[in-house]
Amino acid sequence: ADEWMLVTAGDSSGFNTMTASWGMMGEMWASDVAVTVIRPQRYTFEFMEKNDYYTLCFFDDGFKKALAFCGAHSGRDCDKCKETGLTPVFENGYTYFEQAKTVVVCRKVYVSDVDPAKLTDASIDASVYPKKDYHRAYIGKIEKVLVK
Repeated sequence: ADEWMLVTAGDSSGFNTMTASWGMMGEMWASDVAVTVIRPQRYTFEFMEKNDYYTLCFFDDGFKKALAFCGAHSGRDCDKCKETGLTPVFENGYTYFEQAKTVVVCRKVYVSDVDPAKLTDASIDASVYPKKDYHRAYIGKIEKVLVK
């Protein structure tokens, strides 16, 4: 995918963000939803598990370098905001970034792990999951969209 986003979970007491390009938006269960997937070893995974809300932040092209940094470094090892100049905004139990052009606020409604036994194309398991670190999918009801 050409457009990257930051997936962010947590609040002012602690949060993490990671760069992603996989995911989708649509309608399910009579709601507008967003789906994002995160591998269990990612630091953001811990925050997704602990929190009811997450955000998807989209940026102008001028932020590619910051998003590349957030995708290549773990929040366990550095302060991504300090390193990139991104400014977190804390609101009602979730975090987004002031510089984002679009923010999608999601409330977790469903969580499911990719089950290799259910992959009908075996090449996906071999090519995407050589370490057997299957993504967890989060379906979030879109509660709010902020647009600059």
